[in-house]
Amino acid sequence: MRIGIDLGGTKIEGAVLDYDGHELLRKREDTQQSEGYQAILHTVEQLVGDLEVEIGRKCSIGIGTPGTISAVTGTMKNSNTVCLNGRPLLEDLRTLLHRPLRIANDANCFTLSEALDGAGKDYGVVFGVIMGTGVGGGVVFNGQLHQGQQHLGGEWGHNILEYDGPDCYCGHKGCVETLISGPGLAADFQRHGGDSALVASDIVALAAQGDALAEAVLQRFFDHFGRAMAMVVNILDPDVIVLGGGLSNVERLYSEGRARVAHYVFNDEFITPILKNVYGDSSGVRGAAQLWRSDEI
Repeated sequence: MRIGIDLGGTKIEGAVLDYDGHELLRKREDTQQSEGYQAILHTVEQLVGDLEVEIGRKCSIGIGTPGTISAVTGTMKNSNTVCLNGRPLLEDLRTLLHRPLRIANDANCFTLSEALDGAGKDYGVVFGVIMGTGVGGGVVFNGQLHQGQQHLGGEWGHNILEYDGPDCYCGHKGCVETLISGPGLAADFQRHGGDSALVASDIVALAAQGDALAEAVLQRFFDHFGRAMAMVVNILDPDVIVLGGGLSNVERLYSEGRARVAHYVFNDEFITPILKNVYGDSSGVRGAAQLWRSDEI
C-alpha cells in the first residue's frame, strides 16, 4: 500500500493506492496556511494517521509539494506556500511519521502519474505541463522521474519569454508563468481594458461568444504557449506532451496552440502528440504515491 499526499496551497489531499495503482481511499483537509508551518506538519501527520487507520496497515508515503528541496541546504525553496520556504520539510516529516519518505515537486508528481498509467503511459519520454495558478513541468524517462541534480528538472515556468514582460514574483520579468498561467491570461485581458473581475475561464467563454478583446487575448496566449513549448521541444524532443491544470481544459490549445508550437519548433515538421491528462486533479496525489514503485514496498 502506498499513500500519496498532495500538499497544496489551499488543501492537503491524501490517497491510498494498492499494488496495481488502484485508488482505495481518499481524504482531504484544509492546508490552513495562515496557521503556519507547524500546523501544516500536524495536518499531514493527522491525515496519514486517519488513512492508515481506515486501511488497516502502515504504508509507504510520497509527498508532492509546491516548490522543491534545495540540493545545498536540504530545505524548501520556491514554494508559493511561503511558510514552507527555508524549512527542512522532508526531515521534519520523516521524524513525525517515523519512516522514510519521498518528496517531489507537484508538477513532477503530475507527470509521473500521467507517464505511468495516464495519457503518457505508452511513451518513453514524457514532458508534463501544469498550467493553472502557476506554470510547472516535469520529465519522465521510461517510467523514471528525472528531477535533476538541483531538483529543477522540467521547471520551465520561470524561463524568461519576454524581457520587458510582466513582473514575476521570482524577481524577473516576462517569465512563462506570467503569460500562460490562469492569472497571467486574466492580467493580459485587464491590461488591454478588460474587466478585472473576470478569470481565465470567463475570458475563454467570452471568446467563444465572439468577444473581440477576449479573442485577441487568447491569440496572444496561444502564441506565448507556442514559443514557450517550442523551447522545450527543441531541447528535450519528448515523445509526448501531457497538459494539466485548469487551462488544459481549453480545447483550442490542442489545435491552435499546437499549431503555434509547430510554427516555432526548429524543424520542418512537428509530430509530437500534445494530449490532455487522464487523471486531472488526481494526478498529483497519485504521482506522489507512485514515487515508490510497487516492488519497493
